[in-house]
Amino acid sequence: MLLANLGFPVGTEIVMPVAGALAATGHLSSWWMAAIVATGGELVGGTIMYAVGYYGGRPFVARWGKFLKLDETKLDRFHAFYDHYGNIVVLVCRFIPFVRGIAALPAGVSRMHLSYFLLYTALGSAGFCFGLAWLGHAFGGHIAEVTPQIHRYSLVFLILVALAALGFVAYRLMRRSRNEAA
Repeated sequence: MLLANLGFPVGTEIVMPVAGALAATGHLSSWWMAAIVATGGELVGGTIMYAVGYYGGRPFVARWGKFLKLDETKLDRFHAFYDHYGNIVVLVCRFIPFVRGIAALPAGVSRMHLSYFLLYTALGSAGFCFGLAWLGHAFGGHIAEVTPQIHRYSLVFLILVALAALGFVAYRLMRRSRNEAA
């Protein structure tokens, strides 16, 4: 969870339900303990990313933001959104996949007050981690019934993902060829 909040593609939306399911099957002590640890990891990772944004500022985003798919234009949009809606944006971002992993960086660049950042990050992360861990625990208790359904539809899911990936690649190639022709 710490790595996910540093911008690494960890897949926290999968990690937490799996932790809950492992708790339901007795492989972890409890789902709520897993959620507490995960929330702590998110808070530490988010605080590190906040500090990078706070002390690195726009020069950091200009130089390294491309690795996080963040450029100055996106940072300006986030800043305008942040100015319009206020500190609550950090809380809401904790529930948006992909955005949640880098949301602390623009908050730091925007010089959000640290106490608000920590409060909203802790609340949002706790809601996210506890909710998904609880769902994993609820389904993990019925893993024998759920597993055949997962296996039944996994091939269909993989085919849909492969088709979506091929469609995306085709779209990017066509867009690139149009841009080169222009």
